[in-house]
Amino acid sequence: MKKISVIFILPDLETGGAERIVTTIANHLSRDRFDPKILLLRKQGGYLNFVKKDVEIIDINTERIRHSLKPILGEIYRRKPDIVFSGFGEVNAYLALFIKLFPRTKFIARETNVVTQHVTRKEIKFFYNFYNNYQKIIAQSDDMMHDLIDNFNIKKKKIVKINNPVDFDFINEKLAGSVRPDCFKYNYKHVVAIGNLSARKGFDNLLKVFSRLKNENILLHILGDGKDKEVLLQMKDFLGLKNVIFHGRHDNPYQFLKYADLFILSSRYEGFPNVLLEAGACGTYSLANHCPGGINEIIQYQVNGEISNIEDYDGFSQRIMTVLQESHNRDAIKNSIKSRFSKDIILNKYEKLLIDLMMK
Repeated sequence: MKKISVIFILPDLETGGAERIVTTIANHLSRDRFDPKILLLRKQGGYLNFVKKDVEIIDINTERIRHSLKPILGEIYRRKPDIVFSGFGEVNAYLALFIKLFPRTKFIARETNVVTQHVTRKEIKFFYNFYNNYQKIIAQSDDMMHDLIDNFNIKKKKIVKINNPVDFDFINEKLAGSVRPDCFKYNYKHVVAIGNLSARKGFDNLLKVFSRLKNENILLHILGDGKDKEVLLQMKDFLGLKNVIFHGRHDNPYQFLKYADLFILSSRYEGFPNVLLEAGACGTYSLANHCPGGINEIIQYQVNGEISNIEDYDGFSQRIMTVLQESHNRDAIKNSIKSRFSKDIILNKYEKLLIDLMMK
């Protein structure tokens, strides 16, 4: 039986959500049925070390996405894959215009966010006029699916909803032998937030919430880097938040999640937040902002977390205090995630999609 050749396209393999998901899919597709490759605009990023050796990395060595189209199209023409799987919103948008040049190749786009919340540049929105050229479009959440149908006139039959997988084996491997971080003082409660330091992640709102908790024995640990780092550091100083620590990007955020008393998702919008899944996989209870992007599909109320409005700074700070005084069943939290989003469950859906597409 001929293997189905699949080329996954990403800008790089930096440690972000889309990169983690595509790496997981490529690593674990059945090798009896599939021959996966990953095409990168730039061969860099922390997840390069986690790609299995039998997954070929194609490096087109291009800095800007808009300059990458010609080499991407050249690789597709030369390699003639059965399926091209584009896993990053901006690449998806540009590539949509050229799909009909390759009638023998099936094209899949995996969206990464609720598009109307995320895409602001008019020239990129223009390319969504051609999104129906894709044979299939993967939406990670109901919010994303309805946004594509209602605001971009994507045909409903084109969209397949597949949630993100959680690789428990990977997380447990990263946690093997892990110890409580030195910065976790024993007479404090510890709250963790993780993400790119940009407006989308809402850390400005989280700092305003913690300005209400100055006098409590609670430390907030923020992991991540990004363009808003200096602004957030200035805001921290302005608000006098000695109980907030910016750790930068961390190789093993799972160590922080495992020993945290609470994880907070402060985002203004999401696609289907991997970090919320991973917090649950570490057995940590979550308090998430009420925002678009599948939050209510992940949170099972008072089992693995709860949802509140972070812009109600007083109300959100009170929820933090209440949650930190409660006890939560870490095994129940893990099982809540594992029973719905484990790698095997989600990978079966991806394999079925790829096989069904080749039979049409």
